[in-house]
Amino acid sequence: MVISKKPLHFIIAAFVACLPLFSFANNLVDSTAVPAQTPHVAQAQVHGHEAEDANLTEEQKADLERKAHIKHHLMDSHDFTLFTYGKDGENHFGFPLPVILFDNGLHVFSSAKFEHGEGVAESNGNYYKINHHDGLVYRTDAEGAFTEDTQGHVTNVKPLDLSITKSILMIMIVAGIMFFLFRGLGKSYQKNGLIATGAGRFFEPIILYIRDDIAIPNIGEKHYKKYMSFLLTIFFFIWFLNMFGLTPLGVNITGNLAITASLALVTYLITTFTAKKDYWGHIFWMPGVPVPMKFILAPIELLGTIIKPFSLMIRLYANMVAGHIVLMSLIALMYTFNSPIGSPLSFFLAFVLSLLEILVALLQAYIFTMLAALYFGAAVEEHHHEHEAHH
Repeated sequence: MVISKKPLHFIIAAFVACLPLFSFANNLVDSTAVPAQTPHVAQAQVHGHEAEDANLTEEQKADLERKAHIKHHLMDSHDFTLFTYGKDGENHFGFPLPVILFDNGLHVFSSAKFEHGEGVAESNGNYYKINHHDGLVYRTDAEGAFTEDTQGHVTNVKPLDLSITKSILMIMIVAGIMFFLFRGLGKSYQKNGLIATGAGRFFEPIILYIRDDIAIPNIGEKHYKKYMSFLLTIFFFIWFLNMFGLTPLGVNITGNLAITASLALVTYLITTFTAKKDYWGHIFWMPGVPVPMKFILAPIELLGTIIKPFSLMIRLYANMVAGHIVLMSLIALMYTFNSPIGSPLSFFLAFVLSLLEILVALLQAYIFTMLAALYFGAAVEEHHHEHEAHH
């Protein structure tokens, strides 16, 4: 019996597009950042005062709870909760992660001590608890009390936190996937006479596209090879992380400003330390303009070298966070409408947005790689000035 591949492709595409719609199964409140709560607790986290609950209607409380769910779903956590179950989501299915703190010495313990944000962890005589508002670990007393200033900021001592959080774990997983995937691709080239086999057959055209349509046109035949390893790594790293962010695992790594800032910083350092003399000459002493203008343009051009990686950071961060917020807001509308018309409409809009997010996940990786190649190309470009042409 012959089965057409077109229906199969459609089913697979529909399944992938629906994956983000099941993200609420992954503990709406993002495990340790906010444990399973009643509407009163969620509302208190938004406003900071439980007393305000009495002045709100049940509908307002539910709305504030959904906002708290969306906010904390975007936060990192100290354990990996796959989903929750039970009447109020009091049962968690997942696994704890190691907590590593520096606070007058090294403190290492399991995040299970935090009891999904409800418990106080004791280590070498010190007590630590996760603050529900920001998801950070603070030193407290044995009761887990937080002190705040007049502006509502926590004044407890905050230790240096080097824990293996959910985001860090996913970064390690993606790094492992990339290592074994492309290591296997490299070995298949050696064994089969430069012919890719297995999963490498899917990724080979993408690698060639990055080389032929991004690296060579923007950097040049002479210098592109020394940047290829970074361009390939950054493209697949961002793409894989973006795709994991669309799964029910509930990870939002590229929507973390620290992650995008790190990627942009590495790009900036590579551009700075591999730049040729002409690159700096055009920044500090631009040729072909009057001398007084050179003093004006120099600080502007120098500032531009910093603005470029800053734009890389903000572009990736803002696009991914905005996509997650809009998608989760549409899903939340299903519960808000709770009607045979509004709920299916919200589901349809969320499904369409999920398809768009799959495209955005790839597009953001492409844009970051393309702009990085442009910056590298400008850094190694060899300028031939007009006065040199006369010789």
